[in-house]
Amino acid sequence: MPVFTRLRDARDAHPAAARALRRTLHVLAAALVVGALLLPNTAPGLRPDRFTRIPAEAIVGAVLLLALPRRPRIVVAALYGAGIGVLTVLNLLDIGFTEYLGRGFNVVLDWGLLDDARSYLADSMGSTAATAAAVGAVVLALLLVTVTALATVRLGDLLARHRVRATRGALIAGTAWVACAALGVQVSGTPVASDRAAGALKGQTRRVVDTLRDEAAFAKEARTDAFGATPPDLLVPDLRGKDVVFAFIESYGRTAVEDPLIAPGVTRTLDARTAALARAGYHARSGWLTSATYGGSSWLGHSTALSGLWIDNQQRYRTVTSGDRLTLTGAFRKTGAWDTVGVMPGVQKAWPEARWYGLDKVYDAFDLGYRGPKFSWSTMPDQYALEAFQRLEHGRERDRPLMSEIILTSSHQPWAPLPELVDWDELGDGSVFGAIEKAGRKTSDVIADSTESRREYGRAIAYSVAGLTQWLERYGTDDTVLVFLGDHQPIARVSGDRASRDVPVSVVAKDPEVLEKIDAWNWTEGLRPAQDAPVWKMSSFRDRFLTAYGSTPRPTKG
Repeated sequence: MPVFTRLRDARDAHPAAARALRRTLHVLAAALVVGALLLPNTAPGLRPDRFTRIPAEAIVGAVLLLALPRRPRIVVAALYGAGIGVLTVLNLLDIGFTEYLGRGFNVVLDWGLLDDARSYLADSMGSTAATAAAVGAVVLALLLVTVTALATVRLGDLLARHRVRATRGALIAGTAWVACAALGVQVSGTPVASDRAAGALKGQTRRVVDTLRDEAAFAKEARTDAFGATPPDLLVPDLRGKDVVFAFIESYGRTAVEDPLIAPGVTRTLDARTAALARAGYHARSGWLTSATYGGSSWLGHSTALSGLWIDNQQRYRTVTSGDRLTLTGAFRKTGAWDTVGVMPGVQKAWPEARWYGLDKVYDAFDLGYRGPKFSWSTMPDQYALEAFQRLEHGRERDRPLMSEIILTSSHQPWAPLPELVDWDELGDGSVFGAIEKAGRKTSDVIADSTESRREYGRAIAYSVAGLTQWLERYGTDDTVLVFLGDHQPIARVSGDRASRDVPVSVVAKDPEVLEKIDAWNWTEGLRPAQDAPVWKMSSFRDRFLTAYGSTPRPTKG
């Protein structure tokens, strides 16, 4: 017997149950469609009062469906419902991107970041979990679009069967919406009249338009460079003979220094390391930079600091790295007076940007000789990466000084398990970290707990800062200059929903003339910037640094 025949027979045999089921499905369909139309696109907006409003889009949709004959009504209802489903998916992506990157989802630029998210899950929780999450997300998105389309078709049929009452209800709802909008009626501070879905669609459209407009404008901006035509002998003359290290510490943000739960451990480390460096003859100055990114996309922070351009999306990054814009690291290479090298333990695939950064040689995750365990996302502990840098490059005899760019990754989320500092003489090939990794906390114990994430984040930052400054204390010379900074703030679960985008930056040197050159910056003495220390946009750092150390501007124009 065909399935539909059996279902019809069951309905006829139990009319009361069939009627109750129909009504339940009607209610669920209405709840789904109205809930989707009212869904906020930020996590803090997910409150019950946001779903007690009157959505204008539901009224307009009802009127439209009431006016159409059966077949066109079904087609329009399906398309309208599918559109609501797609918008819901975009709202959910907005929630996720705001939580992790401090901004909404860009439908033009951000699809590639979803693959990065899958890679992050694979590195942090294993390939099986990452594949399951990716498949689950795709299935959920398709299911959501399909179900909202079916729900809207069902509601369209219901309206048609009760056309008179539905027309009267739509008129009443429309009148109520107009009255509430005109009078500004609110409940718990939230307007009763809602056009949330229309606003979300408008916002997505505006992002697309702004993105397309920005592409040409930024390409022109990137070609205009205050130091683009500066001759090699007029670039950083006041640092000739110095070994210069630019180090980025993953997620080292202002939160690490000011959050009441996190800061005590981090500031103790900063103060202790300031004192230890002073005993070794080193002194430091520290300030704040406002990063172009937040929570992730570290490469945007790196490129912003070193290019002198505000690079806050992937399109800008592709544009600038495919051009010949002078980077801060590239300026050292252009002089011909330095060997240049990059240490990138987080790079696990081809990295053509090395040329743009002006690096003669790059050591990626596979070039540093590490044989120990991974620590969540990080391929190796920072301490090992720094010791490998010393062994492979910094400690070698050479004819010219060395300029290095180092990306430290141990403070990358999810901050479990974490490495610990060991005796530098015992590092070997990294196998010593096996027992530490096994004894560490599980990612699953930390990743969903805000308080535990904050605690472990603080430990990670303290570890990275201590490791970097111990390396300097152990291996630095009278001619070593260390510049280190954060690339961005940690995610909102750690830094909070309204955190700034500020990150600490420090210049450390033994030669007093190096720090005298930046006296005019009015930075704080030591490794811990004062709360009221100067705050600059990260994109201004390149030009300020080049100028402070004697570079002469020779502009190129786009």
